[in-house]
Amino acid sequence: MASNAGSYFPLSGVARDGWSSETEATATCLCGAVQIVFPTEGPGLVNTFVCNCFDCRKVTASMFASNFTVDNSYIKFVRGQDNLTRWGQDKTPTSGTEMSNSFCTTCGTLMWRRSALTPHLSFMRIGTVDDFNLHETKLRPQNELFTDSRVSWFHGVEGARKFTGPFKTSNI
Repeated sequence: MASNAGSYFPLSGVARDGWSSETEATATCLCGAVQIVFPTEGPGLVNTFVCNCFDCRKVTASMFASNFTVDNSYIKFVRGQDNLTRWGQDKTPTSGTEMSNSFCTTCGTLMWRRSALTPHLSFMRIGTVDDFNLHETKLRPQNELFTDSRVSWFHGVEGARKFTGPFKTSNI
């Protein structure tokens, strides 16, 4: 188990075994059935971003999604890989290609999305990360996508690079 110095683990969700270190941390669904380890720095951690696209609004039941991108080869399951269900569609993503979503079958937490354009990457949700200090530090969004779709009362992420549409594959 890793050191939790400088970490912040508030009461959130059922699991109580999240951890973080200088290079890795855990992300867990609300019920605790699914837990993974992911990198908190490159090359495995690719980028961090807020997305204002209409699909992210629907899939998160919010006005935007806060995300981080991880190279799939760096994801390690602690538990629950068999407790994930996948659903995807290609009708509404701007790329016209499938975007799939992986959810915990018990509590419904969205753990990540994957695009057919970049199947080697997972777009994970910052809210699943157990160490809340990472939300403010290593996982703070550095980019903001679909700013042309942003609701008027959200003024964006201060200091983030802004894109009116999606990342270009070369920017991921």
